[in-house]
Amino acid sequence: MSRVPSLSSPFLLGFDEIERALDRVAKAADGYPPYNIERVARDDGAPERLRITLAVAGFTRDQLDVTVEENQLVIRGRQVDDQPRQYLHRGIAARQFQRTFVLAEGMEVLGADLKNGLLSIDLARPEPERVVRTISIDAQD
Repeated sequence: MSRVPSLSSPFLLGFDEIERALDRVAKAADGYPPYNIERVARDDGAPERLRITLAVAGFTRDQLDVTVEENQLVIRGRQVDDQPRQYLHRGIAARQFQRTFVLAEGMEVLGADLKNGLLSIDLARPEPERVVRTISIDAQD
């Protein structure tokens, strides 16, 4: 069964990359670690920001990596199982994760902060520059 492209309208030209991004997002359905995305209002001349906050309790700064790879924000966590400990009950898993967010063109990662088991990553979208360009029409007489 072949998939019918969702952006197949003849009026939507050059949106192949967006369709591929939508496919990547649909495949990233793992729910760990839980996260929030919030809009942070403009303040003191700073642009409006988005803040992604992940619950990464038990991870240290050295066990977390935040990278931007081909318009994707990738957050990885790596914990090593503590072998000498003998648990009577283990409810907090030492597991690895990778969480990926597809970024729109022009999105900038401003920074990351780890506090009280929450990893916060701030993003900004610069205001788009409005460009109007006149196209000359050549006469073929």
